[in-house]
Amino acid sequence: MNSTLFENLLGFYEDDPADPFNVYALALEYTKSEPAKAAHFFNKLLTEHPTYLPAYYHAGALFAEMEQIEKAENIYQKGIELAITQQNTKAHQELLRAYRNFLDELDD
Repeated sequence: MNSTLFENLLGFYEDDPADPFNVYALALEYTKSEPAKAAHFFNKLLTEHPTYLPAYYHAGALFAEMEQIEKAENIYQKGIELAITQQNTKAHQELLRAYRNFLDELDD
């Protein structure tokens, strides 16, 4: 983990913990080395900012990797629905592709 980047992200979060981007950036950085902390920040983000669409792709992948299958599936499904609601075609396609890959891996 790049300590300077991490310190900056942590500082941004501490300055404005209500900004969903600050929570998202910190969660992404934690995925590199501390999945449990990443999970904490993704949970916080999805609970406090459920319309923050970028979180769903990475949160789904993290929880799938942590073998929290039901939670990952739920996150992907909610993200797909949110992308449709927000009329975000690109995010919808990316989430749908990730969800299908996730399902394929379950079948293997």
